[in-house]
Amino acid sequence: MKLLFKQRFLSWFDSYDIYYEDGSIAYVVKGQLSWGHCLKIFTPAGEELGMVKQAVLTLLPRFELYRGGEYIGSIRKEFTLFSNHYNIECNGWHVEGDWLGWDYSIVDGRGEAVATISKELLNWTDTYSIEVTRPEDALSALMVVLAIDAEKCSAGS
Repeated sequence: MKLLFKQRFLSWFDSYDIYYEDGSIAYVVKGQLSWGHCLKIFTPAGEELGMVKQAVLTLLPRFELYRGGEYIGSIRKEFTLFSNHYNIECNGWHVEGDWLGWDYSIVDGRGEAVATISKELLNWTDTYSIEVTRPEDALSALMVVLAIDAEKCSAGS
């Protein structure tokens, strides 16, 4: 299953449209006013599905993940010199990326790919392609991508 992640060009807060490969809208993401990033994920009809909220006052960036208002875990950046590594503390997933952080994979505890994310260059806004192995992992994979994008935005990269 392939999702296309596109940040809206003119938006007061972080806002994204997530599309299926056929061009139909899969999810709508809206940034909320808060201390740190707070991104809410909705269906195209407006039903809230989840939220990614930045934990403040932490040494390394950490984001809490919520599904249907219920806390399901967090993602935090690890300290590394030449590559980006993130740990997801709810399902054994791990994220590894290249040193630019534009292409990365989400792998499960057995080392099998859950999703592969690639940044598309030469676009006006952040645009990513998300290839999800199992459709039931799409929302969780999207939360991970949102957290990493928010972390990169905060870091200025």
